[in-house]
Amino acid sequence: MASRKELKKNVSYIAGELLAECLMNSISETADKKKTDEIMAQILAMQDEFISRLSHTEPGNVKGFYKKFRSDFNAKVNEIIDAIKALN
Repeated sequence: MASRKELKKNVSYIAGELLAECLMNSISETADKKKTDEIMAQILAMQDEFISRLSHTEPGNVKGFYKKFRSDFNAKVNEIIDAIKALN
């Protein structure tokens, strides 16, 4: 299992990639700027939430905590990716 420090870096990296993708889509003239800004705010909130969750792991149920963390994180990232795709 990766250390919490590496997991935090991975969360930040993925959030950065999502922001970059969102910015690239916002450059097009057909993109809705307001929706793009909302998605970017959602990405930053997601990053803060998951890094905060990593800082406070549950004692006694570590395996379950990381399993739930991974499934929640993947679901949120997929939701954001779908929102970015809908911009086009």
